[in-house]
Amino acid sequence: MSAGTEPLPAAAARARCRSCGAPLTRTVADLGLSPLANAYVPPERAGQGEMVYPLHAYVCETCWLVQLEAFESPEQIFSDYAYFSGFSAGWLRHAEAYVAAMTGRFGLGPDSTVVEVASNDGYLLQYFVARGVPVLGVEPAANVAAAARDKGVPTEVAFFGRATAERLKAQGHGADLMAANNVLAHVPDILDFVAGFQVLLKRDGVGTFEFPHLLRMIEHKQFDTIYHEHFSYLSLGVVSGILERSGLRVFDVAELPTHGGSLRVFFCHADGPHAPTPAVARVLDAERAGGLFSAEGYARFAESVIAIKCASLDFLIAERRAGRRVVGYGAAAKGNTFLNYCGIGPELVAAVADRSPHKQGRLLPGSRIPVIAPEALLALRPDTVLILPWNLKAEVMDEMAGIRAWGGRFVTCIPSLSVE
Repeated sequence: MSAGTEPLPAAAARARCRSCGAPLTRTVADLGLSPLANAYVPPERAGQGEMVYPLHAYVCETCWLVQLEAFESPEQIFSDYAYFSGFSAGWLRHAEAYVAAMTGRFGLGPDSTVVEVASNDGYLLQYFVARGVPVLGVEPAANVAAAARDKGVPTEVAFFGRATAERLKAQGHGADLMAANNVLAHVPDILDFVAGFQVLLKRDGVGTFEFPHLLRMIEHKQFDTIYHEHFSYLSLGVVSGILERSGLRVFDVAELPTHGGSLRVFFCHADGPHAPTPAVARVLDAERAGGLFSAEGYARFAESVIAIKCASLDFLIAERRAGRRVVGYGAAAKGNTFLNYCGIGPELVAAVADRSPHKQGRLLPGSRIPVIAPEALLALRPDTVLILPWNLKAEVMDEMAGIRAWGGRFVTCIPSLSVE
């Protein structure tokens, strides 16, 4: 792993920034080779190989966007997707709270239209539907969109960008509120994606983006949020600049606890009616103080990643030698990054439980650890449960509290090893 303090040799500087086009030469974290984090392996393909790609994050020293090179197309990654948002109770509560807040703040009702981009299985729009607010979901994964329609959420199967927005506008669609939760990082052509919001958003409309905050990723050593499906790692300063290039502007921002620390950015047309709030300047000041707009701000991150790997392996090897059974919980993408970077397989973590039936019975990409149902985890009577989605730690500990009956413990490894 590169330390991130020195530029790469000129021969390695092939990639260019997807926002401003400047050459990418400075490393944030090099996590080696890894398969796609959501490419779960069916048991009948257990004896076959997998494609792996470099998992190498760079920072652009011109506009400060942190990013990966694109090795697979969005069509390959997202057209038949294994992630269904509706299987997380905590995320559903978050979505319902968002709907209540937006409905009240912006006076949404039966004459309004809400459009969600990357609407997944209707996890969020279902709550607008329940309030009588017309909605439209735009979701590229046909299998996931079908689940949304089953919930009564009208859903267009398409990748979003300027062309899709123009097509929808020509069909008579226009949005009073547009939402995109944890999707901005997933698009390689981020400029075209944002341009679509400028097209479809009504003149007085509001858009919101939610995304994990790069500042928290650096502060809390959240290297496992780096995976190929996340092309970009975002700050308010960078997103504000991208919006401005499309004739949009940020007017408010909220800091959220989701995904280890996220931002909800509110934006409107450049000439829209919404006055900026003091929160915008406050978050921008925190990002400057955190070093997000200087090369030195990324210097210590890579070394902290190595330290987490060593501590995690020391713990799991000690558990193995002591004859203690370790089972994981949460077949999330971040867990797959962690397991593959650390070189952890079934010899150290016997299985990983997950509530999604779409993952159960499959093998994790790379590590080939089997995915089981939560009930099967309890039947294994593990001594230790390794919580891979550390952002859901409280939810998992509550759901799996039964392991305490035989002295079982919970462990998380990021930002540092913690055993409870």
